Amino acid sequence: MQILTPSQTEHHLPLPALLTALEQWFIEGCEVPLRHNHAITSPNADDSGILLIMPAWRPSQYLGVKTVSIFPGNHQRGLPGLHSVYILYNAATGQPLAVLDGDAITSRRTAAASALAARWLSRPDAKKLLVVGTGRVASLLPEAYRCVRDIQSIDVWNRNPASAHALVERLRAQGMNAQHAPDLEAAVRRADIVSCATLSTAPLVRGAWLQPGTHLDLIGSFTPAMRESDGECLRRATVFTDTTEALMKAGDLLGAIDEGAWAKDQLAATLEQLCRSQHPGRRSAEEITLFKSVGSALEDLAAASLAYDAFMAEPACPPARTANKFPPAPGG
Repeated sequence: MQILTPSQTEHHLPLPALLTALEQWFIEGCEVPLRHNHAITSPNADDSGILLIMPAWRPSQYLGVKTVSIFPGNHQRGLPGLHSVYILYNAATGQPLAVLDGDAITSRRTAAASALAARWLSRPDAKKLLVVGTGRVASLLPEAYRCVRDIQSIDVWNRNPASAHALVERLRAQGMNAQHAPDLEAAVRRADIVSCATLSTAPLVRGAWLQPGTHLDLIGSFTPAMRESDGECLRRATVFTDTTEALMKAGDLLGAIDEGAWAKDQLAATLEQLCRSQHPGRRSAEEITLFKSVGSALEDLAAASLAYDAFMAEPACPPARTANKFPPAPGG
């Protein structure tokens, strides 16, 4: 069984190749049971978290399981709020093939899925991106969106301005035109694409701020208790999801339903349907579009198999030579 370190996993998941792989897997499909959600409660609320178990497989090909632990209180410890591990198996024999870094898989496939959706849902001339959040996924969004749109400027907003400034500096070091946006409302109003990747439990983006033609991407709200948008966002937008599971899990959708701002039968299409050309996506330059993702085990399996195949295709390193301590005997 192979073990891919975080850097090896990331190295074998370049975003352009990952977007292509995700699209192909959504077209071809695989078996994806509903994920398991388990609350990890503690007398100390800061120690409480969520455990997700996400399996998927293609018969006779690959089988994979990802475990994800989400502990929002980790920010007080200087730790990421999310950790995950991925195990890849041979689906014909059940033989374990590899353990991969689940954090690299999760963050990169999440950013790639948002960019893939934006290929159909954002305006072709979209140039101004607003990133809400500064975590692992948020930091990858500009690179991912640049795979599908000619992004010329990037605003970064976060509740903690220091974190926003730090991400801006990292993006500038990568050659991107990035700046801190201190005023969220103003940043939303001038953005062509608004992408939220936070662990917020209360709405951040207001529907009244969205301008005609805006594409709103909501990543963070993957449980009923989490939310990044108000009901007005959904009322004004044409809504798409990565999978129909979002209708059962996403606080952004469930909250809007409870408020009477949106209904499940208003869902326009899933990412699978977009990839299969079963829905055209954006229909006009003035349309407001919204993509709500909760993550799919299909995306994880697509990423894990891409990384594993690339890793195994690398030429093996030659065995290290051991230097002779003594010269060979004469005639030897």
